[in-house]
Amino acid sequence: MKRFVVLLALLSILLLPRTSWSQASTDTLTENEIRELIRKSADNDVGNTKRQRDYTYVQRNEQRHLDGDGHVKSTESKTYEIMVLSGDPAEKLIAKDDKPLSEKEAQKEDDKIQKLITKYEKESESDRNKRVAKAARETEEDRQFVREIADAFKFRLTAVETIEGRPAYVIDADPIPGYKPKLKDAGILPKVRFRIWIDKADTQWARLDIECIDTISWGLFLARLHKGSTMHLEQTRVNDEVWLPKHFTLKMDARVVLLKSLNMDIDVTFRDYRKFVAETTINPIGEVPEAR
Repeated sequence: MKRFVVLLALLSILLLPRTSWSQASTDTLTENEIRELIRKSADNDVGNTKRQRDYTYVQRNEQRHLDGDGHVKSTESKTYEIMVLSGDPAEKLIAKDDKPLSEKEAQKEDDKIQKLITKYEKESESDRNKRVAKAARETEEDRQFVREIADAFKFRLTAVETIEGRPAYVIDADPIPGYKPKLKDAGILPKVRFRIWIDKADTQWARLDIECIDTISWGLFLARLHKGSTMHLEQTRVNDEVWLPKHFTLKMDARVVLLKSLNMDIDVTFRDYRKFVAETTINPIGEVPEAR
């Protein structure tokens, strides 16, 4: 999951020019110290991924389809309750276009969740161990991907800003010329640059903006992401123990199979995080405000 989000983020353009951002920082960090911050935040994100399995939450996905001039042609949204079943996240659709589902649609979603519950109840110990091991491998691959970012970029500290009352380092990163990616998924790194906000106290990334500086192709060159795409990601501190997604936006200009053009805005919000403990009840912690 984390690597998927990071990969999407690395396919984007910054919303604002760098010169319009924050004031110069009075703090000083060497480039090697910044690299260690990036690596540490990658390691901490592994803990976030594990702790996120202790939470249920609500996720709202909105798509705005645009015409050639960038005007909105149509908008649609879906809202899901995300729960954890046997250690894996499961989506339950609860609204379309901010309206509750019909009785028939709601029953269909309930049936889907019940089937998953039954599936996990009947799962053999061997199959469960394989599933858990696969999730662990993917989490480690996510960590290694983010750690390689520390090697692939030249960093500089530009400011210290306050986010939700907490000071954060603001760091700009540009690809090192001639860098040879080590991991398969890291092939896109030389084609992007980014700005990241890292919480000073927790060494967790709080915001991320990334710019695509070259066309990115994937799927045997059957899909391409163009330079016009933009993205912004935010995380928030939840329950004084974990950093979890808060807001995600993507302005996508892409082409699939060299024929179909996709021009849309995607806006995803995450809210109502509630800690779930199997041995007890679900403990509400309050609503996470939607970022706009």
